[in-house]
Amino acid sequence: MNPTLKALLITLALVVAGALIFPSSYYFRVGSLIWINTISVTGIVVLLGYVGLVSLGHAGFFAIGAYAVAVLPGYGVPSGAALFVGAAAAGLLAMVIGRPILRLSGYYLAIATLGLGMLIWMVLTKESWLTGGPDGMVVAGFNPRHWFALVGIKMKSTEAWYWLTGLVATIGVVLAVNLGNSPWGRALRAVHDSDVAASSLGVDVARAKVVAFAISAVYAAVAGSLLALANGYITPDTAGFMHSVEMVTMAVLGGATTVYGAIVGSLILTALPQVLTFVAEYEHIVLGGVMVATMVAMRRGLVPALGDLAHRLAMRGRSK
Repeated sequence: MNPTLKALLITLALVVAGALIFPSSYYFRVGSLIWINTISVTGIVVLLGYVGLVSLGHAGFFAIGAYAVAVLPGYGVPSGAALFVGAAAAGLLAMVIGRPILRLSGYYLAIATLGLGMLIWMVLTKESWLTGGPDGMVVAGFNPRHWFALVGIKMKSTEAWYWLTGLVATIGVVLAVNLGNSPWGRALRAVHDSDVAASSLGVDVARAKVVAFAISAVYAAVAGSLLALANGYITPDTAGFMHSVEMVTMAVLGGATTVYGAIVGSLILTALPQVLTFVAEYEHIVLGGVMVATMVAMRRGLVPALGDLAHRLAMRGRSK
């Protein structure tokens, strides 16, 4: 089956399955957060899994998208248009900043991207006249159920948000899979394996890195916009260091080399804290234990490891 079509069918099946089994609005709310995280983590997969670059400042791009839909409607820009403006601004900033930053490698690159994220956080915190400062700001009302009502589909607000975020995540996953299987995607993977080898094959390594950085920034900004609109409120914490770490952790846990790892990692690290509410005092210990155990037993992440296991079992079955 065509990989892009396969990704479309799998992601849509997961969206529909969630809608069928969720018993209450609370679960639809958690489902929306899972799909929002899937969007941002898919961008991390493009950067980390495809090109092999680590960014610890991607929460800054997330915040750019979030504040775009919070600030711009006050100047007459519709929320939908503000989302695209935020995504474009994040992508443009990534391209401008990416050229000098992406000349670095290893932990030098990680520290540079961390600095970028901290700068964005500082601007959002200090410029109170525009962003509301540390207290954040209210995001103009936006309800996607009105969109569904236009085509005769009536649903509650939380359900509408679930479907909207699920559909956007599906588009993001399909585009990422299509990119990975395109000639340009193969060039990105060549850069991941070796800059020198990729350059000798005619790949513009610097351009490939910058484009991947910009694409991942756009994914993060779109996710940030959706979270801000869904919550109706936003604070500078969205640009915080721990949020960047959380995004990278989701990608690594699920498997940074595959887009499906973004879905699995987002599912686990978004849903597990909700499950562990009965042991709230030990939540971080349990989460840390799960991540350590996964990395020790499945160094490539859950999805690649389970895929390898399924392949070995299938080969054993054939040998018999």
